[in-house]
Amino acid sequence: MARKPTRAPAKKKQPAAVETSESIEEQTRLFLQSGQKIDVIKSGVSGQTSLAANKHIKLGNKTAASS
Repeated sequence: MARKPTRAPAKKKQPAAVETSESIEEQTRLFLQSGQKIDVIKSGVSGQTSLAANKHIKLGNKTAASS
């Protein structure tokens, strides 16, 4: 009777970050060559709009504090 494997098969190692950096550099070069421009965004500003309503959280128990 065949044994069941006791662990998951090994996963392939991710490519080195150098390859990723090089591909980003190439994509940026092509983007700029196509006439596009890169917008500079101030630090701390998010490009995502919030879909959730503001939630005001009140800590503590009102009834226990007034007793």
